[in-house]
Amino acid sequence: MMLRAVVVSALVLGASPWLFAQSADPVRRTAWGDPDLQGVWPSAFLAHVPFERPEQLGSRTEFTAAEYAAGVAAREARWEEYGRTGIAYGLHWSEDEQPPPIASLVVDPPNGRLPPMTEEGARRAAEWRTRADPDYPYAGPEDLRPYDRCITRGVLGSAYPNAYGSVTWILQTPDHVIIGHEMIHEARVIPLDGRPHIAPAIPLWMGDSRGRWEGDTLVVETTNFNGLTGSVNRNGSASPSSRSQRLVERLRLGDADTLEYEVRVEDPETWTRPWTVAFPLHRDDDYVVYEYACHEANYALRNILSIARHRERRQAE
Repeated sequence: MMLRAVVVSALVLGASPWLFAQSADPVRRTAWGDPDLQGVWPSAFLAHVPFERPEQLGSRTEFTAAEYAAGVAAREARWEEYGRTGIAYGLHWSEDEQPPPIASLVVDPPNGRLPPMTEEGARRAAEWRTRADPDYPYAGPEDLRPYDRCITRGVLGSAYPNAYGSVTWILQTPDHVIIGHEMIHEARVIPLDGRPHIAPAIPLWMGDSRGRWEGDTLVVETTNFNGLTGSVNRNGSASPSSRSQRLVERLRLGDADTLEYEVRVEDPETWTRPWTVAFPLHRDDDYVVYEYACHEANYALRNILSIARHRERRQAE
């Protein structure tokens, strides 16, 4: 009865019960009294949730039953076509499932759409799109984006749901939280002791994170980015951020096996206003986190550069 009341309240307030599920059960706590967020939290079940909300939905946060059924049918037809045409890559790697009827990962602005970019942000995004073109004349590895080079997907690209290797794992001590990701084996060691951020002159791929507890919510503020990682799409593969980017993540237990994740993106050099992504994660103690050996037997970078040199020789001839 209580859960039903919470769901009704969420709908009345315009929030999706999928995003903000609650429970009457007490929060599970560590031996030292903090909420126990530790565990393995896969997100591949959200891989087919749109990053931005379809414009026709307006401020509606969920698909109707008919819209959802149409989406399921379209995905099943696509997988069937992959199997029939021999495109087996996605079938082999995919861990995704049918998603809940969430209309978008972006929850603010209220229409679930990204805000306009600044002129400088749009210029950098266009440059990245150009460099993603298979015919781009790559002069060296530096021309490729960091994910293409197996360097990193950045904080945002690592957190967003993807079709495989899309797992967040968390460890805690009384004065630190470690947030890790399976894909490209990122791990952030986040102090909780109130120390200041490192000097602004020191930029990092994953930024400099500091955490604190606000009630039962873990709040992580990250600054000191190097401006070389993306901010949108599944792998952070589009719209590179700037060095002024600031992220505020909030992690809270909805119940013993549901983790509510939210990240607010503030980057005035790239976006005309802040925006927020939020989604639920479900604990899976049986999931095995494997080493993501991105470089092992990966000849993509060598082949991309060799093809570019081959084209140059052909043009010279």
